Parts: sequence; C-alpha cells; structure tokens
Amino acid sequence: MTAPVRHVWAALLVVYVVWGSTYLGIKIVVETMPPLLSAGGRFLAAAGLLAAILAFRGTSLRVTGRELGGAAAAGLLLLTLGVGVVHVAETRIDSSVAAMIAGTVPLQVILMRLAAGESPARATRLSTVAGLAGLGLVVAPGLGEGSAAVGLAVMIGASVSWSTGSFLSGRLGLPSDPFVATVYEMAAGGTFLAVAALAAGEWGELDSGAFAAGSVAAWLYLVVAGSLVGFTAYAWLLRVAPISLVVTHQYVNPLVAIALGMLVLGERPGVLALAGAALVIGSVYVAVRAEFPSRSARAASASPPGTPAGRTV
Repeated sequence: MTAPVRHVWAALLVVYVVWGSTYLGIKIVVETMPPLLSAGGRFLAAAGLLAAILAFRGTSLRVTGRELGGAAAAGLLLLTLGVGVVHVAETRIDSSVAAMIAGTVPLQVILMRLAAGESPARATRLSTVAGLAGLGLVVAPGLGEGSAAVGLAVMIGASVSWSTGSFLSGRLGLPSDPFVATVYEMAAGGTFLAVAALAAGEWGELDSGAFAAGSVAAWLYLVVAGSLVGFTAYAWLLRVAPISLVVTHQYVNPLVAIALGMLVLGERPGVLALAGAALVIGSVYVAVRAEFPSRSARAASASPPGTPAGRTV
C-alpha cells in the first residue's frame, strides 16, 4: 500500500508532536486530578470513543477468549503499569525528565532481546550501553531528593513495563485488527487503573477543585489527541510507510517533550540531565539506524551492481 509523501509526513508530524506533548498534558492533569483515576478515565473514555467509531464504520468488535486475554495482558503492561503509572511519576518529577526516561524504552527492548538469546548488530549493542549510561546521568540529579527519587523509581518502573509489553506483544495473541486490539487494551488498562484508584482511595479525592479548567482541558486533549488521533496516525503509518521512518518518533518525542516542558511549564533540566538526554536520544538514533536501515539501503545491498534500489515512500 502506498500513500502520497505529503500525507505520510503529515501523519508523522502528528505522531511527533502529539505523542511528544502527552508528557506536558499529563503534568497539567495531575496538578489537580488524582493520577490513577485520571489515567483510568482517559483510557476508558478513549476506548468507548474508538469502539463507537469502529462500530459506525461496520468493523466487528468480536474477539476470541484468547484474544481478549492477550489484549488484557497488553493493556496491563502497556497502559496500566506503563502509561498509567507515568501519571503517578509526574506528580513528583518534571515532564521533561519523565520523557527522557521513557526515551530509553527502545534500548530496554534490545536488552530483553539479548536476554532472550538474540544477537543484534554490534552498533546496536554499543548504543544500548551508551544510552543506559545516559539514563544514569538523567536520574542522578534527583537521587538525593526523597520525593524526586521516588518519582524517578516509579517512572523507570513504568518504562520497564512498557518495554516488557512491547517485547511480548507479538506473543500475546492479540486481535488481528490493530484498532480492535486497541479498544480492548484501553478498556482493560482503564479498568485496572480505576480499580487501583479505588484501592488507593482516589475516588474520595474528587471534588470541585479536581476539575480545574486547565486540568480538564489537558485530560480531554489526552483522550482525543493522545489516544485517538495519535494512535490512528501511527497505525496508518505502520501500513504505508517504511518502518525505518516510522520509528523515528522514538527519538523525536523526547525532544518535543523537553522543549514543551521548558516553554510551557518553565522546567529547567540541569546540564547533567540534558547531557544524559542527548546521550539517550543519540543512542536510540544509532540503534534505530542499525536495526532498521532504509529500504533503499537494504535493496541496494541486496542487488547486483548497477541494479536500481527499491523506491521508498
């Protein structure tokens, strides 16, 4: 399937900006809203909206029991313990720091692949070591502060859960339609978070002050832009664009998040943290280039001399 280049880049820009801006949105939401409850409500609302859209288009939402179980497991790892817990972490750390830590996810997945017996390229292994060293620089400034240290630990745990879910997703037996799978993943992740919020007593924290205009606007943005628009653009890109282009969001999103945190919230990451972020982003760039060489480069390397390389989107 092919698509006009301008459409591909428009969708990629959406993924760059929207997913990069979710860290800012989360930070604004948790200023007044309980973190677990706001995250759970976000995913349940997005699941309902996406299900309604699919039903309107005539897409069947029927799944097997195995597919439902796989979607629930993915929702737990990716959304409940992954994205949902980011809401908790950002009650204690800056949005830019959260984004820097999340930027190490591709490198964590590479470590999991190594542990599973795979043998990535040498450049991939070296970039992983460098990127994790960068992670150490990012978290080092906050280790001496109690509240920040807890937030850093929670954020690292969230990133590990997202990495684990990403690594295992191909083994979970998810529904074949990615949009249908997302409905059930978001519904499961939101339900788990709502139950956790109940256990943590967050339902009792809801009052008029929790629904400040800024927090409500940011929450709606996360539901519509972060969950619906962003994912739709990403799922479409996976079908029409080279994976080497699509995965560039992994090192662009942290840059967007850091810039927005500084511009909108006045966050000022220290020199050490920024150096660590640069090392992480650079390492992810090298790893992506090593793991996903451009389609034209692959075609050229596989073709006899003088044979034209394949076209890219």
